[in-house]
Amino acid sequence: MLAGPGTGKTTTLVEAVARRVREGADPERLLVLTFSRKAAVELRDRMAARLGGASAPRATTFHSYCYALVRAHQDVDLFVDPLRLLSGPEQDVVVRELLAGQAELASEGRAFVRWPDDLRACLTTRGFADEVRAVLARSRELGLGPRALGEFAQRTGRPDWSAAAGFLAEYLDVLDAQGVLDYAELVHRAVLLAGRPEVAAELAGRYDAVFVDEYQDTDVAQGRLLRALAGSGRTLLAFGDPDQSIYAFRGADVGGILRFRDDFPRADGRPADMEVLTVSRRSGAALLAATRQIAGRMPLTRLPARAVRAHRELAATRDGGRVEVYTYPTAGAELDNVADILRRAHLEEGVPWREMAVLVRAGGRSIPGVRRALTSAGVPVEVDGDDIPLRHEPAVAPC
Repeated sequence: MLAGPGTGKTTTLVEAVARRVREGADPERLLVLTFSRKAAVELRDRMAARLGGASAPRATTFHSYCYALVRAHQDVDLFVDPLRLLSGPEQDVVVRELLAGQAELASEGRAFVRWPDDLRACLTTRGFADEVRAVLARSRELGLGPRALGEFAQRTGRPDWSAAAGFLAEYLDVLDAQGVLDYAELVHRAVLLAGRPEVAAELAGRYDAVFVDEYQDTDVAQGRLLRALAGSGRTLLAFGDPDQSIYAFRGADVGGILRFRDDFPRADGRPADMEVLTVSRRSGAALLAATRQIAGRMPLTRLPARAVRAHRELAATRDGGRVEVYTYPTAGAELDNVADILRRAHLEEGVPWREMAVLVRAGGRSIPGVRRALTSAGVPVEVDGDDIPLRHEPAVAPC
């Protein structure tokens, strides 16, 4: 289901679940998947409130579901203790220690992983470690192991990717020795499990319907897992908006929602049905029109033209809203003027501070500077904890 901003996709999901339960569906045979713990808690609360005293279906994140699946099929002879998930700061430490060790071995001429000469000076930097983490995660999301990544590197003539393949092999060996998994490896192993005939048969018969919120944020591995859970014509209801796909840097594949009708055909082989929510109840008409103009410049291939028109031509329920665009010669001038606009709105128009917000593109890089500029200008600032990666918090940052 295509659902633009403010059209009520989460409400529609909750109502769809509630209707199935009222019609006699067993809540234990309904699964609701989303992408953050906060969203999962909200969904559980809303479904419980909507169903009253009735038992609510399970709402969980993809990673929580994958952990439960992997844990249920964990080899007790090999793993006495449950597998532990590696936190972001812990993964930083593992990657940086391995890279530092490789740099030391390279200086002694004993390196097993041979990084290109122009990258060796970068091995001990935080930025390079972040890039390596991203390569490892994307490789596992695409189902690539060290050998497949190495073969791909050879075909494309990329010695840096060839080195990354060797690093991936060493990294996975270290995680196995420690009995831990990172998040990308967790989903990868869940997908491998779901591919086993006996596990696939178990998953196919476990749920009568699977619901997915924010489907535009799925990656390739999560799409394969969903095919094991609800493919082959079984009931899958996905809600999303390709215009809001903003997590490509984390591996999200907007092509998943664009290919949905073909990836999850009906039992008779026809493409899956696609419905569109067409009324936005959040934004005023002027603001909604501005967002539609911007979204209209982004192509939506592989979707029916009728659905695209309905999705892009949302109706507003109220007037109002204002859009103004300013450009500045420097980043410093931009921050000074943002602070001035906020102060004027508070002092001259009486707008409470709590009703103002500043959005940035990259929280880790932009928020510290914005916070300093606004605070020095006398504007009180409260940063959402979700916008600061845990590994960047001073209290838990690895030494």
